[in-house]
Amino acid sequence: METGGNSLASGPDGVKRKVYYFYDPEVGNYYYGQGHPMKPHRIRMTHALLAHYGLLQDMHVVKPVPARDKDLCRFHADDYVSFLRSITPETQQDQLRQLKRFNVGEDCPVFDGLYSFCQTYAGGSVGGAVKLNHDYCDIAINWAGGLHHAKKCEASGFCYVNDIVLSILELLKMHQRVLYVDIDIHHGDGVEEAFYTTDRVMTVSFHKFGDYFPGTGDIRDIGYSKGKYYSLNVPLDDGIDDESYQSLFKPIIGKVMEVFRPGAVVLQCGADSLSGDRLGCFNLSIKGHAECVKYMRSFNVPLLLLGGGGYTIRNVARCWCYETGVALGIELEDKMPQHEYYEYFGPDYTLHVAPSNMENKNSRQLLDEIRSKLLDNLSKLQHAPSVQFQERPPDTEFPEADEDQEDGDRRSDDSDDENEGKPVVGRVKRELHDIESKDTDAIKESERASASTREMDASFAEISLKASNSGPVAAAEVKVEQGSSNKPDQPASDMMP
Repeated sequence: METGGNSLASGPDGVKRKVYYFYDPEVGNYYYGQGHPMKPHRIRMTHALLAHYGLLQDMHVVKPVPARDKDLCRFHADDYVSFLRSITPETQQDQLRQLKRFNVGEDCPVFDGLYSFCQTYAGGSVGGAVKLNHDYCDIAINWAGGLHHAKKCEASGFCYVNDIVLSILELLKMHQRVLYVDIDIHHGDGVEEAFYTTDRVMTVSFHKFGDYFPGTGDIRDIGYSKGKYYSLNVPLDDGIDDESYQSLFKPIIGKVMEVFRPGAVVLQCGADSLSGDRLGCFNLSIKGHAECVKYMRSFNVPLLLLGGGGYTIRNVARCWCYETGVALGIELEDKMPQHEYYEYFGPDYTLHVAPSNMENKNSRQLLDEIRSKLLDNLSKLQHAPSVQFQERPPDTEFPEADEDQEDGDRRSDDSDDENEGKPVVGRVKRELHDIESKDTDAIKESERASASTREMDASFAEISLKASNSGPVAAAEVKVEQGSSNKPDQPASDMMP
């Protein structure tokens, strides 16, 4: 790494980054239903803070192009995507069997505009990956994304489409290795499962473990086959504070960056790990949470920042506003500017809130044991898998001319509609296949194999594995059958011919 290890200062002396920020003004209109803790309105609140703190003028503001069916099907099963597209509140009573099959119902309800919502947040994450791939920016942000629980064939944990997996697949078209880091209080199970058998994606999740949704993420879950030791799980207990969290985050991520040397990083910034979250039980301050963003930024590696959980919505907006400032290298005043949602932030009307005095159940001994175990796992990895692209996958199409490309200095300083003419570049055109030669360890993209696999039947294992008769195939390319547990019953590599 050229730099890294020490956080860059926010404020006047902080090194500036070119940042693309994806936002659709309609995203705040989607509504999961009365009493549901997931509220897309928090994205609109975050955007209002960004506007009134004056941060929009320092970023390229882009309205995402909605992901198409075939883009979502790069990871998700065709029949699942078709179901999401067709289901409505009016028709759901006629599709009870399908609702059960795809785990859509209570936690993941059917609501008006469900599929459009999925298209929007997935489009922002994939669009951010495309901008990074084309070197248009150093950091891309999509606070509407980060829905890490969605599986190939089912919804889970308020998540319907796994925009993170889709964005990583896009990044893999240009980068040999991609790192995924998850600081949501819940385990990033959907992303871990997708890449459990590949060494091209490392997943690192810091989460509450033990009688807590989704119940996965044991420190002993380390990956499988070629992916062994490329899944890292950091299981934490209630009440963890800033100091304890960083005593794990920085040494572990520092070692990951040294050993894995990713070409790009995806950081899921779930804000339910903050103190006082409606569903959470950690005790992080906003600055403590943002320290993770600041630390990842310090490595000068292309960085995709995504949202995720967060259910005390005033604190979610505070957090993601502050972390946008961190991405830009701008320190924000604690006194909050007047804006349309100002009354949400009373009685103090400040950006930061003090953590509570709750007990930290993470003892020093426990933290030392976790850190030691994970650093030991990392020591078993060879430095940076020696893979190379002999033929780079085709670039994603631009649906129309991108104004950012033509006028790189243009900035958006309005809160809503000035970004209408700045579409994200187009979606993924075809599957990305990991093919590793036994003799050369080279990874190649085979268009001929890709074309032939699309003509095969719906056997998910066959779709992915016919592309090659050697080497690992990422689990993201093996569509797990409906009803599977978090880990596939049969690892992808075991199903190879």
